[in-house]
Amino acid sequence: MGFFSNLITSLPEVKKPTEKRLPFKTKLKWTLMILVSFFALSAIPLFGLGQNALANFEQFAIILGASFGSIFTLGIGPIVTASIVLQLLVGSGILKLDQTTHEGRVYFQGLQKILIIFFVIFESAIYVFLGGLAPPVELAGTPTYFVFELFLIFQLIIGGLLIMFMDEVVSKWGFGSGASLFIAAGVGQQLFIRAFSPLTSAGTFAFGSGQAPVGQLWVFVSSLISRNPSGAALAAAAILATILVFVISVYAQAMRVEIPLSFGRIRGYGMRWPLRFLYTSNIPVILIAALLANIQLWARLLENWGHPFFGTFAGNSPASGLIQWIFPPNLIQGLLTGSIRGIDFAHAATYMAILAGGAVMFSVFWVQTSGMGAASQAKQIMASGLQIPGFRRDPRVLEQILNRYIPTLTVLGGLAIGVLSAFADLLGALANGTSILLAVMIVYRLYEDIAQHHMMDMHPALRKVMGEQ
Repeated sequence: MGFFSNLITSLPEVKKPTEKRLPFKTKLKWTLMILVSFFALSAIPLFGLGQNALANFEQFAIILGASFGSIFTLGIGPIVTASIVLQLLVGSGILKLDQTTHEGRVYFQGLQKILIIFFVIFESAIYVFLGGLAPPVELAGTPTYFVFELFLIFQLIIGGLLIMFMDEVVSKWGFGSGASLFIAAGVGQQLFIRAFSPLTSAGTFAFGSGQAPVGQLWVFVSSLISRNPSGAALAAAAILATILVFVISVYAQAMRVEIPLSFGRIRGYGMRWPLRFLYTSNIPVILIAALLANIQLWARLLENWGHPFFGTFAGNSPASGLIQWIFPPNLIQGLLTGSIRGIDFAHAATYMAILAGGAVMFSVFWVQTSGMGAASQAKQIMASGLQIPGFRRDPRVLEQILNRYIPTLTVLGGLAIGVLSAFADLLGALANGTSILLAVMIVYRLYEDIAQHHMMDMHPALRKVMGEQ
């Protein structure tokens, strides 16, 4: 413990603001500055990069807030991995930390930073040495090739550390967290490009080139002009599917169960403890999407090594084996073009069952290991000085009441988010379902945070009601 304590205190960190509560404009300024910096740095390519096999996993990059082939190739992967590992260790009781104390919180944050640095180095080496990112082929077999590999790893480490500190800046000086901000930025960028970009997939201007643009809105217009009803219908279906998923996601995010609570020592004052319908938020869909993406990544690597145990690829699309069944078919495209087959419905049902079942499994697992169960929530409520009106102040009573809701919300919320994610994929939305769900949840929480801060700036008296000075 002494060694880790000394290591934690010597780690570099972003200085906290001296004010107890930052003004709304200051937080907004830092959030926008980091967002602009993220887009600018994501455009810087890795020097000495030849082969970029990771470019085939664009959807995985969006979930990680990464830009494969740039210095931000790692994205928030190390941050998410470190957070999940540490949360599981603490939640399962393997690592004993009291986060109700200042020392416990500092130690937790220090351990998290050490794990992030470890995963930054580890993932950088894995990406390069396993062939995901490689120097030019003509250097293979020469000492220069190994030197370029080390230089690629060095650049990835620098990018990973930059992401870590940018996340810390947003957490201390801005709204929400940097990790969430980077995911939402990546999804928003992809949606904007796929909806409005007039360029082709090769990066050339579409009009007059005879090639279709990437932006589905332009595809819809050009299809109507050229009297191509099939192309117009496909483009319209992708746009409408995206809008539909957004609307359902916002509605599901707003659903909640509110438990009335009161302060035992203060009569006439109380609050409502919200239990969201999507109780575990976006954690289950992140975990199941990351699992499926990793299976596809290893399947691609094994195929390149001559051992296609999980199946084969035809270009960027799975062609056979297990990976074909965990990759969603586009039902709407098949229906509109008349190429739908009976096996496609079985394929879609299997994919939805895998995504929904996996989301439920990870949702239950996360509640049990991360301190979100009824017992932990009851202790947290009691520690806040709250109790349920009409009941004696006993955590066992509160736990019994919470057990009426939390297990049901855990299962139904995980099932809903899995089905909704699969639904978006099968309808051929502009982005995959996981990305859209993540973006909606992140933007919704960010909106609530910004609205609350802005309201307290407009009405300073509300700070006392909200417990702030």
